[in-house]
Amino acid sequence: MPENASSGAKSGGRGQYKDREKPEYIRTSNITAAKAVSDAIRTSLGPKGMDKMIQASNGDVTITNDGATILKQMQVLHPCAKMLVELSKAQDVEAGDGTTSVTVIAGSLLDAASKLLQKGIHPTTISEAFKKAAAKSEEILSETATPVDLADRDSLVKSASTSLNSKVVSQYSSLLAPMAVDAVMRVIDPTTAKNVDLKDIKMIKKLGGTIEDSELIDGVVFDQKHAGAPGAPSKMEKAKIGLIQFCLSPPKTDMENQVIVSDYTQMDRVLREERAYILNLVKQIKKAGCNVLLIQKSILRDAVNDLALHFLAKMKIMVVKDIEREEIEFVCKSLGCRPIASIDHFQPDMLGQAELVEELQVGSGKVVKITGVQNPGRTVSVVLRGSNKLVLEEADRSLHDALCVIRCLVKKRALIAGGGAPEIELSVRLSAYSRTLSGMEAYCIRAFAEALEVIPYTLAENAGLNPIGTVTELRNHHAEGMKTAGINVRKGCITNILEENVIQPLLVSVSAVKLAAETVTQILKIDDIVNTR
Repeated sequence: MPENASSGAKSGGRGQYKDREKPEYIRTSNITAAKAVSDAIRTSLGPKGMDKMIQASNGDVTITNDGATILKQMQVLHPCAKMLVELSKAQDVEAGDGTTSVTVIAGSLLDAASKLLQKGIHPTTISEAFKKAAAKSEEILSETATPVDLADRDSLVKSASTSLNSKVVSQYSSLLAPMAVDAVMRVIDPTTAKNVDLKDIKMIKKLGGTIEDSELIDGVVFDQKHAGAPGAPSKMEKAKIGLIQFCLSPPKTDMENQVIVSDYTQMDRVLREERAYILNLVKQIKKAGCNVLLIQKSILRDAVNDLALHFLAKMKIMVVKDIEREEIEFVCKSLGCRPIASIDHFQPDMLGQAELVEELQVGSGKVVKITGVQNPGRTVSVVLRGSNKLVLEEADRSLHDALCVIRCLVKKRALIAGGGAPEIELSVRLSAYSRTLSGMEAYCIRAFAEALEVIPYTLAENAGLNPIGTVTELRNHHAEGMKTAGINVRKGCITNILEENVIQPLLVSVSAVKLAAETVTQILKIDDIVNTR
């Protein structure tokens, strides 16, 4: 009897972990689904990456190679594939750039994990090893990084243009990169800032012209023309600006109630009262010295009616209406004024002051531009131009990514080389680290190290180089201690990537590896999918 028992244990393979069929099937299906998402956007990695055309159900078309945008608009059904979509969103929130890289790394790690599972290694062992490798990666990247000073504008511009070079609008990176740096520098105090609120940078997209016509404006731009009646001013010097949240129109009854007027004398009286009511409001506005009036959009009744506009035009007050509720905070911060909720509070101290408010023709539409604000807040406006809607939207997304890169440098003031250099360096260093360990852990960390080679491999593949030869040569350079050797996709060879000004923030790479490893360990630990009613 004991003989049989021992032979059974041998045939079962005591050192190996074999899980039951269902968890194995679930895990394989999860990994396959997540890898499919990763493979779908792999081709859009890097400066030579391809673009995707996304067609929505309503016929809208988007052309982009931004990983987060592609995944956001993809119709993904499998729950594990959705985890990769969430992963790219998390990277977008944390770093703003590297959304394609993080998904590609996660796909490669899942591939490595599935091979380890086939060898019979327990998922928990793989998860623990991957976590350890991710923590070690952060250490290695921090060692190779060079600190950056926010006063060093040149480095900031280089890292912004590295981000822009992989976008559709890469040929305009020499214009958009300095614009992104200047915009961020104007809204923060470089000595004390730990983060950047991108809501302080307002983007206005205007069709017409080319991206070269885009400009950064120190002041406020409204994406609508002035709303005055005929004869109202469209330009105002030495402006005193009031922002109101009440309506310049006669009061209405409640929804259910109605007023029935049976006599024309009563009707006349109602109209007379309306005129007197509105004239009184406009007089009080004029009395406070206001000559530019901004009116918040109203839902329940007209924010301003024709009669009020007529009176305002007579008193030479310029009007901009339909200011969105979300913009109120930005406008107040920019102009140094305060929102006025009722006519009783309309006092001179609530007004903002500016040198010039004027209406300008931009492309096919008009905008109202306010410049020379007396006590401005730390805000800035960017007017983006583009020849068509698709280019304009892609320019907006690209500039947002460039702003996020500068935000990363404000959060963590360190730069590393780009062009696949940090990933190969991690791969070489982690392989060396795995040799100091023993058992299954060493095996798993080596697999993690090899999986990171997917970034340089894909960069080379997308640039039309021989991926295996390129990655092998790159690995040799790094093994010899050339930490900044990377793939130069323009020349099609391996060079010192810092000389090519291809640099990126440390935070982008650190958060990509960390978030990818977290997601993969999460997927590995799932052994069943339960549907609820």
